[in-house]
Amino acid sequence: MRILVVGAGAIGGYFGGRLLAAGRDVTFLVRPRRASELASRGLVIKSPSGDVTLKNPPTVQADRLSEKFDVVLLSCKAFDLEDAIKSFAPAVGPDTSIIPLLNGMLHLDVLDKKFGPERVLGGLCGIAVTLNEAREIVHLMPMQSLAFGERNGKMSERVRAIADVFASGTFGSAASEHIMQDMWEKWGFLASLAASTSLMRTSVGNILAATGGKDFLLGMLDECSAIASSEGHAPGGPFFQRAVGMLTTEGSPLTASMYRDIKAGLSVEADHVIGDLVVRADAAKIPVPKLRIAYTHLKAYEKQRG
Repeated sequence: MRILVVGAGAIGGYFGGRLLAAGRDVTFLVRPRRASELASRGLVIKSPSGDVTLKNPPTVQADRLSEKFDVVLLSCKAFDLEDAIKSFAPAVGPDTSIIPLLNGMLHLDVLDKKFGPERVLGGLCGIAVTLNEAREIVHLMPMQSLAFGERNGKMSERVRAIADVFASGTFGSAASEHIMQDMWEKWGFLASLAASTSLMRTSVGNILAATGGKDFLLGMLDECSAIASSEGHAPGGPFFQRAVGMLTTEGSPLTASMYRDIKAGLSVEADHVIGDLVVRADAAKIPVPKLRIAYTHLKAYEKQRG
């Protein structure tokens, strides 16, 4: 099974690197700068689950991509989606499966329109990972998971085949028969975390230590949960309980990548992660005052960035 990983940043580099280390046929679609870095330094992963250095990993650049792949693993930011699609489109054939790991739901419509819904699986990952100044992939905590599946809830032969290959990566991959529910639950948790830590410019633990902090965090989660319920995906079960736990752990250093991007002066997925929830809330006539304030805050940040 030939796997094309779009990008070799924190997420793509981590999961693709684990698969490559397990001997799988992985190629990274990268820009010239990252290709040069990987050729000279290798793909370096620093992780509680074990460090690995992969010397001169297979890479390809968009202008040289012509072969078809069985799986495209897509882990770009939402604001880079259009450019990413242009870069990997030549790799998509009649039997290619695309696994997007983006947050939210808007990307599914974009990918469906370009490639057809039959080629686009549902997907999500759970991992805290970043690139350090040396351009090494740093896994920040032991948590790691990657789930994917048919959006109609069926367990297909292609999903089983992908699951067999991904299992060798030992990063908690799982084929899901309820991937859309999984995606909605992750979106609700992530949006709550991103909106809260970005708005307050600090960690979950510091928010909890402030007067009214716990009510604020859980109130944000309640708003996101109400939207998910209106879409037929009411959160519940083990994941939701873990989400509540992560948002109520005193002293927790947990922050969202969106907050870290703001601190670094980078672009953020305001519309994809938060804005789309506000749009859906308005359509369902659900009041979401906390989310609305967070969205306005993010749009003001974007305006300030120019």
